[in-house]
Amino acid sequence: MLSTLILLPLIGAAVIVFYPTSISGKTARQISLAIAGMIFLWTVLLTIRFDPNQGNVQFTESLIWIDVLGLNYRLGVDGLSLPLLLLNGILTVIAIYSTDESIQRPKFYYSLIFLLSTGVIGAFLAQDLLLFFLFYELELIPLYLLIAIWGGIRKGYAATKFLIYTALSGILILASFLGMIWLSHSPSFALETVNAHTLPLTTQLLLLAGIIIGFGIKIPLVPFHTWLPDAHVEASTPISVLLAGVLLKLGTYGLVRFGMNLLPQAWEYAAPTLATWAVISVLFGASCAIAQKDMKKMVAYSSIGHMGYILLATAAATPLSVLGAIMQMVSHGLISAMLFLLVGVVYKKAGSRDLEVLRGLLNPERGMPVVGTLMILGVMASAGIPGMVGFISEFIIFRGSYEVFPVQTLLSMVGTGLTAVYFLILVNRAFFGRLSPQVVRLPRVYLSDRLPAVVLAGLIIILGIQPSWLTHWSQATVQVSVQKPASQLTQVSK
Repeated sequence: MLSTLILLPLIGAAVIVFYPTSISGKTARQISLAIAGMIFLWTVLLTIRFDPNQGNVQFTESLIWIDVLGLNYRLGVDGLSLPLLLLNGILTVIAIYSTDESIQRPKFYYSLIFLLSTGVIGAFLAQDLLLFFLFYELELIPLYLLIAIWGGIRKGYAATKFLIYTALSGILILASFLGMIWLSHSPSFALETVNAHTLPLTTQLLLLAGIIIGFGIKIPLVPFHTWLPDAHVEASTPISVLLAGVLLKLGTYGLVRFGMNLLPQAWEYAAPTLATWAVISVLFGASCAIAQKDMKKMVAYSSIGHMGYILLATAAATPLSVLGAIMQMVSHGLISAMLFLLVGVVYKKAGSRDLEVLRGLLNPERGMPVVGTLMILGVMASAGIPGMVGFISEFIIFRGSYEVFPVQTLLSMVGTGLTAVYFLILVNRAFFGRLSPQVVRLPRVYLSDRLPAVVLAGLIIILGIQPSWLTHWSQATVQVSVQKPASQLTQVSK
C-alpha cells in the first residue's frame, strides 16, 4: 500500500507530461484533480486499515537496495506520519483546485506539484535515514521551480534564497545522519538499527546540533526564518498553501523522528535551550507579524510563531505535549492554508494585499461578505478561540509542557495574545469601515473561489469540537515514542 501511495503522484506527473496531445489549462487541471483525488482516497483507505491501538510502525515494506552502503528501501507508517499524510492529501487536492485554469505551461506546473507530493509522501513513510534524505531533497527542486516560474515580481530572488537555505539544511541533516551511523557502527541506515544513543554525550550533542539547525531551517526557527516571508509573498496562492500547510511540517516531523527519538540523552540535555528558543520564535514571529502591511506577509510571519509551539512541545517531550505537537502540525496546516487561500481571493478580486489600501471588504452589497466572514473565522482559529482545532492543539501543548518548562510555557502563551492582536489589525483594517475608493468596483466572488476555504473551515470546526477524531490515531505511537527514549536513557546510565 505504501509504495503505491508513492507511485501514484509519480504516475500522475508522467500522465500529465506525456499526454499525447497539447493540453489546455482546464483539461490539465481536471486530470490533475482526478489523480490527486485518487491519492487522497488511497490515503483514506490506508487510514481505515491502520490500527490506532498499535504504537509501532505498520504496513512495513523492506527491500535491499544498495547493500554495500547499507541503504534499504524501507517504508512504514505510524501515528506520527499518518495525520500528515492525510493533511498532504487534502491540501494537494485544494492546491490543484485553487489553481487558475489559464495558468501558463500547465503540463510542467502540475507535474511539478505531483513530484513535490512524491517527495513529501516518501519522506513521511521512509524508515531509513538515507531514504528519508533522498525524498527530503526530492521536494527541493520542484518547489524552487514552482516559485521561480509562477511566482511574483521578485520570484527569482525568493526562489534562489529558498534553494540556498534548504540546500544548507540538507547538508547539515546528511552530515548528522552519516555521523550517527559511522560513529555508532550501526549495521545499516534503518531506523530500528541506529545505535546513536550509545555515543558519548558530547558527540550526541554535535550530531543533534546538525539535526536541529537543519530541520530548524525548514520549520523555520529564528534566525533561520528569513527565506519564508519572501517565498510566501512571491509564491502563488496554491504553492503557499502547500508550503505552509505541508512542507514546513517536514522540519517538525524530523525533529521528533530523528532528534527526540534517536538522540534522547542529548535531547534531554538540550531541552531547556530548545524551550527558550521556542519562546524566542513565538514572540519574534508574532511581533514581526504586527508590523506588516502586506496581508500575506503577516500570515507568513504568523507561521513562524505558531511553529515555535511545536518546538516547545517536543522539548518538553511528555506524552501530552508530543500529542499536542502532532495536533498542532495538522491544525496549523489547515488554518494557514485557509488564511492563504482567503488572502489569495482578496488579492485576485481587489488587486491589492496592502492594509493601507484595503478597507470595508465586509460590505454586504459591494464587498466580500462571505470571504470576510471566513477570514474572521480563520483568524479566530489561529488565535486559539475555543471550539476550533487551533485552541485544543495549543491547549494540549501548554498543558503538557507546563510541568517541565513552566516559565517558557507561560511566555509562549503570550504569543496567543499577540496572535489576536495582529489578526485583529488585519480584519479591522481590511474588512471593516467604509469601502475603500481604490477597490470600490470589486468583481463577483464565485462559489468556486470560496469552496476550498469553506471545506477547511468545516474541518477546523469539526476537529475543534471533536479532537479525539484526530488524537485517536496518534496516542499509541506517542506513548511508544516517549517510552522508547526513556528506556534508552536507562540503558546508557547503566
